[in-house]
Amino acid sequence: MLCECQRRRFTCRGDFSPESRSNVVNLSEEEMSLTGMSRNLRLLLAHIQRCNVSPAVATNQTARCLSQAASQPEPSADENEAVNPTFVNRNPRNLEQMALAVKDRGWKTTWPHREFYHRLVFSRTQHHVTAEVFSSSSPVPVLSCSTKEWAVKKELASTNCVAACQAVGEVLAHRCQQAGITRMVYRAIPWTYRSDAVQSFRAAMKDGGITLSEPRRKYVGT
Repeated sequence: MLCECQRRRFTCRGDFSPESRSNVVNLSEEEMSLTGMSRNLRLLLAHIQRCNVSPAVATNQTARCLSQAASQPEPSADENEAVNPTFVNRNPRNLEQMALAVKDRGWKTTWPHREFYHRLVFSRTQHHVTAEVFSSSSPVPVLSCSTKEWAVKKELASTNCVAACQAVGEVLAHRCQQAGITRMVYRAIPWTYRSDAVQSFRAAMKDGGITLSEPRRKYVGT
């Protein structure tokens, strides 16, 4: 292989044949390609030594560094994903069971009082017995049981006797247990409180696992 000085001397002298001249040109092109390859190898080896990683990982990192990530568009707030600043508790039973929910006190002269989460109403007419459970947030009864229902009526000899009141209490207690309502307020009419019908109904509700009173509301300081 001819060095650079020899090529210049031969070019100046002109003492070589056309075949030698073509060989010199080819040699120069090969040396330039080898020089470029050796430069790339040196850069790659220097990068490997600097990172102290395997060659395969270094090659991937070099390619990743040379490539530029595409610009990501700015996220736009969708109407369906917007956060409502007003929070609505969709399961208020948690606060009720912890006695933290707000109770509507109402007027002191109102009877029965409105300070309750759930209220039990027992009524006995000339022909039927009915018991209903009301929530403080709805005038529609949450649970009810009556001797007007055929499933209860067919098992009774009379629909307004003491046995009917006890049966209504047992069925309503079972339904309350299934609904998860185990505590409620019950205030009977004073002149009917000591009757056998009311007492049998209360006993059936208590035997079914229902507590006819609610805890006082807890006030947590902020």
